[in-house]
Amino acid sequence: MSTDLAPLETQKPQRIPRGEKRREEIAAVAARVFLELGYTETTMQIVASRAGASKETLYRHFGSKEGLFAKVVRARSASVYGGAEGEFRLQGEPREVLKQLGFNLLRLILDSDPLCLFRIVVAESPRAPELGRIFFEQGPAQTLHHLTRYLENATRQGLLNCPDPRLAARLFLGAVVGNRHIMLLVAPGFETITEEKIHHHVEEAVAMFLAKYATR
Repeated sequence: MSTDLAPLETQKPQRIPRGEKRREEIAAVAARVFLELGYTETTMQIVASRAGASKETLYRHFGSKEGLFAKVVRARSASVYGGAEGEFRLQGEPREVLKQLGFNLLRLILDSDPLCLFRIVVAESPRAPELGRIFFEQGPAQTLHHLTRYLENATRQGLLNCPDPRLAARLFLGAVVGNRHIMLLVAPGFETITEEKIHHHVEEAVAMFLAKYATR
């Protein structure tokens, strides 16, 4: 059976046009600046200087500081799916798809940079409400959207039985990240998390999900 979503393992690298390559280079510099200075103190001039570009170039590529931050968050979110930004595709047997997604997601939130980015958003959202909206729309909401689409497709194919795919997606994502994310945010170093623990955590979350939503 097939869906409109191509399998991750069949994705082929694409040649990146020069303009897009420069855009990615600037975004990588901007990510480091946001992590170092925070959102409020980061300016387009600082990013431009460190990237060896002009402010006009930044505005041409990203439109605004908010647009630049959105690009940084989208790039972080893309790593969850094992593909490039804009190529969010999930397809295949549910157990393997959920294990891969869960593992990638947990590995992402355990990394120091995304945690710092999350802390920046939480700290500065009261002063810059649009920051929280951008972060949620470009990060967690994207993950929820694409997992919901996969669960809808898998249910149509008879691979799963999810009467409410969006709720099922929320429950799975919560099982994967909830406790671990909170622990890392408020009690870093409380527990050493190994690759073995990550795999075991995700496998148990997948098993719990399938106990509810696998077809009988």
